[in-house]
Amino acid sequence: MTTNNTAVNDPTDSAPRANDSELRNRQSGLVRKRIEEYLAGGPRLAQSIWGLSREELHKRPPDGSWTIHQIVIHLLDSDLIGSDRMKRVACMDRPLLVAFDETAFANLPGTDRIDTFMASEMLHRNRQITAIHLQALPELAWERQGIHTEVGAVSLLTLVEKFIKHVDHHLEFISKKRIWLRGE
Repeated sequence: MTTNNTAVNDPTDSAPRANDSELRNRQSGLVRKRIEEYLAGGPRLAQSIWGLSREELHKRPPDGSWTIHQIVIHLLDSDLIGSDRMKRVACMDRPLLVAFDETAFANLPGTDRIDTFMASEMLHRNRQITAIHLQALPELAWERQGIHTEVGAVSLLTLVEKFIKHVDHHLEFISKKRIWLRGE
């Protein structure tokens, strides 16, 4: 898994960028913290699957729940949709945020052939790109709302927090599945 891309400015780097002070002046501590937490989800997912074989990633638990591979693909699908939602809320007036059927997505033909580590890396890169947009937004943009087809009005800040929690939620499942794989 490659994580070094010199052509792209890595927002998780602590190295100062030309616009860091301007961004800090435009964003509250809470917003900056949420962006950092959002960015941390990619490396945390990669760490959670590190060292697992293809067989382990695809091994179905006896309770019939999703495999680790399916969880990673679900997280990527959700994250791509989440990124789209965040960007639409940031730049459109109360856009419609359409719900999706996670089970239908998980059962799409070919899902089992997607490389789990590539999907994890793609989630990480998607978050880095999305964070560039989030970091550049003025403070008032965080109050903007979209209209979700199932839950109604949601703010940009709420969307970011939802996708932070979403990864955390599924990392717990991956951890339990790793314990099961070790036979503990």
